Amino acid sequence: MSKIGVEIQIDVKKIDKARLFAGQKGTYLTLTTFIDLDQKDQYENNGFVTHKKLEGEDRAPILGNVKVFWSDAQQQNQQTQQQQPRQQNQPVQQQPVNDFDADMIPF
Repeated sequence: MSKIGVEIQIDVKKIDKARLFAGQKGTYLTLTTFIDLDQKDQYENNGFVTHKKLEGEDRAPILGNVKVFWSDAQQQNQQTQQQQPRQQNQPVQQQPVNDFDADMIPF
């Protein structure tokens, strides 16, 4: 089973206060998120957050966005690549040299 880390950003002004409910330890709001791990929008978001859709609603209003910032599948892929033995006579990849010169900045 894979795990992911997500960042959720919502516009609190869009929260319908009628959807808040009292629980044993505080006031709660049920949200729904849809995450697409294979696609990102123009802002690098992987999905969106809405209120929980109520019975009879066609769709709930979008409150914000979801961005995947970490995945254990990515880490597993990186570890697998690092663990693969290098074959003999295979060239070692060189790291690019950074030719950045701070004097090139015009301000």
